[in-house]
Amino acid sequence: MNRPGLLLALLLAVAAAGAAEPGYAPALNWVLPVFTRDNHRSMTLRGAKAVFPSAHQVNVVDLNLTVFSGDASNHVETIILSSAATFRPQENLAEGRDGVRVIRDDLEATGRAWTYHHAQKKVSLQGHVRIVFNAELEHLLK
Repeated sequence: MNRPGLLLALLLAVAAAGAAEPGYAPALNWVLPVFTRDNHRSMTLRGAKAVFPSAHQVNVVDLNLTVFSGDASNHVETIILSSAATFRPQENLAEGRDGVRVIRDDLEATGRAWTYHHAQKKVSLQGHVRIVFNAELEHLLK
C-alpha cells in the first residue's frame, strides 16, 4: 500500500454494503480485500460490524487487519486484532480503548489505549503493554 490514507478510506468503502450515511444499518460480517496495482494481496480487513456515526468516523467491532508483503510471496507481515476500533479517515488514524494484539514474525504485542498511525505504519500502546520478542536482540545490554 503506497498511498497514505488508503487503509482508512477503504473502510469507508464498506459503506457501499448498505451503510452509506450515518443512521443507516451497520455492515455486518464484512471482508475487504485490498490488492496492489500488480494484483498482489496488500491487506485484508475484516470485522463483525461497522457502524458509521458520522462522515468522519467508522466504528468497527472485532477488527482483524492482516497486512501482506504486497508481492508474489504473499507473506503476512502484520496482523492487528482488536475487539473495538474507531477509524478517522481524514486523520489517517485508527484507535481504541479496548485491548489490541499486534502479531509479527519478530514480535507479539498487546496493550490497551492504542493508536495506529497509518502514514507512519506505527502502532502506539499506552496501557498494560506486553511485548514478546521472537528475534535476537544483539548487544541489548551494552
